[in-house]
Amino acid sequence: MTKITADWLTNEHTQRVCHVLIEAGAQALIVGGCVRNSLLNQPVSDIDIATDALPEVVMKLAIAGGIKAVPTGIEHGTVTLVSGGIPFEITTFRRDVENGGRRAVVAFSKTVDEDAATRNFTMNALYVRPDGTVLDPIGGLPDLHARRVRFIGSAEDRIREDYLRSLRYFRFHAWYGDAENGMDADAVAAIAANLDGLDKVSHERIGAEFLKLLSAPDPAPAVAGMRSTGVLHRILPGTDDRALAPLIALETDAGVKPDPVRRLAALGGADVADLLRLKKTDARQLDRLRDGVSAVTEALELGYRLKEKTAIDVLLLRCAFSEQHWNILAADKVRAGDRSVFPVTAQDLMPQFSGAELGARLAELENRWIKSGFSMTRDDLMTL
Repeated sequence: MTKITADWLTNEHTQRVCHVLIEAGAQALIVGGCVRNSLLNQPVSDIDIATDALPEVVMKLAIAGGIKAVPTGIEHGTVTLVSGGIPFEITTFRRDVENGGRRAVVAFSKTVDEDAATRNFTMNALYVRPDGTVLDPIGGLPDLHARRVRFIGSAEDRIREDYLRSLRYFRFHAWYGDAENGMDADAVAAIAANLDGLDKVSHERIGAEFLKLLSAPDPAPAVAGMRSTGVLHRILPGTDDRALAPLIALETDAGVKPDPVRRLAALGGADVADLLRLKKTDARQLDRLRDGVSAVTEALELGYRLKEKTAIDVLLLRCAFSEQHWNILAADKVRAGDRSVFPVTAQDLMPQFSGAELGARLAELENRWIKSGFSMTRDDLMTL
């Protein structure tokens, strides 16, 4: 028998929420990512609980037990209970009744077996009782231990319930799969056969999923799988993942953390920001990185103009595209540029210069200062 003894499970607030349901005769089974991650010794964030109690009943039981209840998705069977400042999503068991290609339509159920069958991957259909006992209704534990991402039941049926699951498969493979053992053949075949379905999925959902994938420690094998099945070019025409694996190796050499926008810049392609509906801040950063890669600006100036983080990203991308090794000396120059402060201010040039002439003069002196390797002093510049 497999058991979990994690702190998040034995926490008094987790136990309190579960017991409110159990004391009323309902089931309370923690499910999904928190169970999967605990068994993989990975961090746990959100705690989801499945129950056979209807959402209205969950609300009443929580209020009676002094727990805050928020009907965050009550029409879909989900209520959020808050205990000790910790949110717990409580969702009534469900069963599939209709496939729409965007999201499956579900009805409430009374059995954990039916609920498990509605989930996407076998490793996500693991439940745990409040005492830590793990329940495995569909045999997901062997897949989890083997780091094998596998659809529940028919891969084709699961994908046609929600075509985003094609992309989600690659995201889960990037985070939890064993790259050396490759991908599940049934999953890959079903994904390749249902590319048209991706057109039914909103750009916002695709963008959110793809950025999560690119945030994985090493998403290169998963992205390569997306390319080979046709998914990558379907969602991002004109992209090329050849520089992604070299970039990830360079990130390790440089000691930088994963960054999805940096990795997105390595893929190239036009209209990427629009196709993925990137946030404005991410879209601007993507433009800065692409402009920096295509420019001839040296490391010292990059650090001054873009600041350290963005300038390092530009250097990493340049190395990845040109198949060069990481240059520690260039990184040091970036940091030196980031610390440098232009010694002349607008006030220093007034009243001799004003308006557009003042801006032009400042820019001229700044360019001189940069070309000197930041060696010119204020007095040097003022005498020009």
